[in-house]
Amino acid sequence: MKKYWDLILIIFLSLLLLMIIYVSPENPLREVIGLGFILFFPGYAFINFLFPKKKELDTLERLALSFGLSMALTPLIGLILNFTPYGINLTSILISLCAFNILFSIFAIYRRERVKNPYIPKIDIEKLKKELEWDKRSKLDKILTVILTIAIILSFATLIYVISHPNQTEHFTEFYILGKNGKAYDYPTELFVGENATVIIGIVNHEGRDVNYYVEIYLVNLTYNETLNKTIIYKADLMDRFNVTLPPKPINVDGNWTPQWEMPYNFTINKPGKWQIWFILYKDKIPEENATQKILDAIDGKYLSLKLNIDVKKI
Repeated sequence: MKKYWDLILIIFLSLLLLMIIYVSPENPLREVIGLGFILFFPGYAFINFLFPKKKELDTLERLALSFGLSMALTPLIGLILNFTPYGINLTSILISLCAFNILFSIFAIYRRERVKNPYIPKIDIEKLKKELEWDKRSKLDKILTVILTIAIILSFATLIYVISHPNQTEHFTEFYILGKNGKAYDYPTELFVGENATVIIGIVNHEGRDVNYYVEIYLVNLTYNETLNKTIIYKADLMDRFNVTLPPKPINVDGNWTPQWEMPYNFTINKPGKWQIWFILYKDKIPEENATQKILDAIDGKYLSLKLNIDVKKI
């Protein structure tokens, strides 16, 4: 085990990060281990796989190349993922990098076991001093050392800035309805005339600005004429209207989803038949159109909308 302690540590920390992200995403160890996971582990495992012998590279060269290769390998893995069905997201990148770190650590252990005089990292202060002696280095070594040091510092600074200042480029609104128990099922799809029913209306603002939302709720009776390829609306009665102003909420791509604004909505339908209840969401103002046109525009996707198909029976 002593011969591979560094590679076993990489395997352990990669698996630990995986567990932390999915079990305790707010744990501060996530950022600490995550930096090494992205900027050091891939390159270190790969370098030790390529150069298992001690004489091939000294410690400082291995460390420097580990940072440099990690900065090259991580985007490359992301590029490959972009051309797969999984795409680029937290889960695919996390699992891919974790698999890469573990596999190449295992390959490096295999190669280290089979060479004479393998590289085994040890903290040797005297040897480290000799490797750091600036005056004995060649001009090319000095230039490369300075460039690599600057690159590593800039990479760390950029990563920290990106983590602390996420840039939301896509602006959108979440609009949803839930059943009376706050779940995406158990909707009131079969009612008796005059029976009370409840749904929960929810809105989340990811528009990057304060938005004054208006919601209109319509009781609609319509059919679709396949011959004319046209929706025919027989009745569209306004049931309710309200508005709410919400501040922008950042997108949380890797944590637990949380609602921003929700409201229970109670309603009854006093006529039997097959009805649809349409929930239409507008931003900033209500358009000056009649009810029929609003429903048609909602069908065409001009407005965010939701609908419930409800079969209302006589008592």
